[in-house]
Amino acid sequence: QVQLVESGGGLVQPGGSLRLSCAASGSIWSVNTMGWYRQAPGKQRELVARISSGGSTNFADSVKGRFTISRDNAKNAVYLQMNSLKPEDTAVYYCNAEVSLSLTSAYRNYWGQGTQVTVSS
Repeated sequence: QVQLVESGGGLVQPGGSLRLSCAASGSIWSVNTMGWYRQAPGKQRELVARISSGGSTNFADSVKGRFTISRDNAKNAVYLQMNSLKPEDTAVYYCNAEVSLSLTSAYRNYWGQGTQVTVSS
């Protein structure tokens, strides 16, 4: 009964910026790691960035120095600030979160519906 809703995708020129947002809702007890993945046509889904509940971050080499990830634990939300965008960043971006539904439940992965990011001139 967990839903991840994404927003912020769109069309942007190379060198531009976009900010993606994702908020988890439902019968949530706790949220652990949250992250962003992307999938371009004909390619495998890949990790873009993730952030632990304690704030530790990890980025794909291709986006280091250009993207930042942050979270708001009170809102069960995660954000991806994308700067200096390149055509190679074009993909559907998916939010992911590890969510526990109760004190005694294990964490499970949940996915957003995806939001399209297109970088083109």
